[in-house]
Amino acid sequence: MRPSPLAIVLWTLAALIPLAFLGIFFAWPVAGLVSRGFIVDGAPSLAGVTEVLSTARTWRIIGQTLGQAAVGTLVAVLLGVPGAYLLYRCRFPGRGLLRAVVSVPFVLPTVVVGVAFRSLFAAQGPFGWLGLDESFAAIVFALVFFNYSVIVRTVGALWSRIDPRTAEAARMLGASPARVFRTVTLPAIAPAVLSGASLVFLFCATAFGIVMVMGGVRFSTIETEIWYQTTQLLDLPAAAALSIVQLVVVVIALVIAGRARARSEHALRLRGDNTAEQPWRWRRDLLPSLVTVAVVVGLLGVPMVYLVVRSFVTADGWGWRNYQLLAGTGDGLAVPVWTAALNSLVIAAQASAIAVLLGVLVSLVASRRPRRRAGVAGVRVLDAVFMLPLGVSAVTVGFGFLITLNRPPFDLRTSPILIPIAQAIVALPLVVRTLLPVLRAIDPRQREAAAMLGAGPGRVLASIDGALALRGLGLAIGFAFATSLGEFGATSFLSRPEHPTLPTVIFRLIGRPGADNFGMALAASVVLAVLTAAVMAAAELVRPKEAEL
Repeated sequence: MRPSPLAIVLWTLAALIPLAFLGIFFAWPVAGLVSRGFIVDGAPSLAGVTEVLSTARTWRIIGQTLGQAAVGTLVAVLLGVPGAYLLYRCRFPGRGLLRAVVSVPFVLPTVVVGVAFRSLFAAQGPFGWLGLDESFAAIVFALVFFNYSVIVRTVGALWSRIDPRTAEAARMLGASPARVFRTVTLPAIAPAVLSGASLVFLFCATAFGIVMVMGGVRFSTIETEIWYQTTQLLDLPAAAALSIVQLVVVVIALVIAGRARARSEHALRLRGDNTAEQPWRWRRDLLPSLVTVAVVVGLLGVPMVYLVVRSFVTADGWGWRNYQLLAGTGDGLAVPVWTAALNSLVIAAQASAIAVLLGVLVSLVASRRPRRRAGVAGVRVLDAVFMLPLGVSAVTVGFGFLITLNRPPFDLRTSPILIPIAQAIVALPLVVRTLLPVLRAIDPRQREAAAMLGAGPGRVLASIDGALALRGLGLAIGFAFATSLGEFGATSFLSRPEHPTLPTVIFRLIGRPGADNFGMALAASVVLAVLTAAVMAAAELVRPKEAEL
């Protein structure tokens, strides 16, 4: 059925509005920062960039970033695949709660995670004897903590839909469980493993808060070096060169993830949506169960539990002093910490509204299945474009705001909406990734049947697409709100001392000497973690089966 001219106009607007937003508040600031690096004394020049790329320090930082990301990704995959099997292939009491527990670390603020692991491995911490404070290994542990759920969700979503009859036939022919996994199961889940690994590599390579809190200058990455060059040295050519290198890494990772995700979706269509879950059996499922329990308790649970416990330790023993201090301004803060928490909630609500509104439009357009090749290519490009903020440095975006949005008609440097816009840019890809699988799961024949029964295009969109989109909307809002609450990279540039957010206050407290400041940072981190966990727990309650990251 050929769409009417009005429908064409409306669908065009649905694509152009988010693209315009992304162009103004993402592409323009990033391009503005990068282009400044190619101008020396008012004339185009590659001298600055060439100089940066020719230094040993730059290549050490690049190698450190890639090595850190590679090791973090490898460990996350090795630990996450057993978790994906247990949580998505096996049925047992409490599985839903365990899924929610595993999901929370991904959306925890990076500053909170950094504080938790730093206090754990500090000299006076329970694992201080290992000597891992401010070490490469400690940073990797924190990155795996953060990204474990990405592998579990991505691989588990496909694994739960794989037809088990092929593996059963192999076992009947005498293949051992190890051989069945190697020759049948692993090739089937490989697209999801590759897709998840690509995303984890991307998140590890662009980690900012964790490295800043746990590693500092000693373990600088491309992301933290961009921050250092722009804020401390005002060396834009260096920041531009590093931003280009990071953009190359991002594009490669996104291309790999996109192709792997397409193969995964193709596999789902071939096999349908029938699940292949099975009751838990100790003989068969003992090893993945032990691995998953060890990860959940040891890697995910211990740091957060210790963070909570440590927040009640004061100079006089156990007590609420650290939390009581949050009502004051501490050592040099412009406002009380509780005021910063309220600021974070208000800003997160504004950012979520922007991200969800734009994410719905993008998801509706990207979920279409055009018959023409040009239309198919356009939909793929739209999907890929809105994934770019996942990997491009939030530091680059934040600093880009300051040097591009400084004149009419977009002079927003003093506007309170600037921080919500920056946070919405960061949250937008997660909203799209949450809503898009739900809308793509719609059988096109449903729309055709509704149209044949006399429903107009608007009614078809509302009754079919709209009804199913509402199922994923709760989780999309949860991801957007939680991500905005913990956003630190761009906010560190844009937040003002008199109107801070909770992550920026925590980072400032960590950098100040004194037991009270560190105690306040611990207590504020617990508050931020509780807020984030509460948001995600509520979102998980309304999560549709199709909405998997």
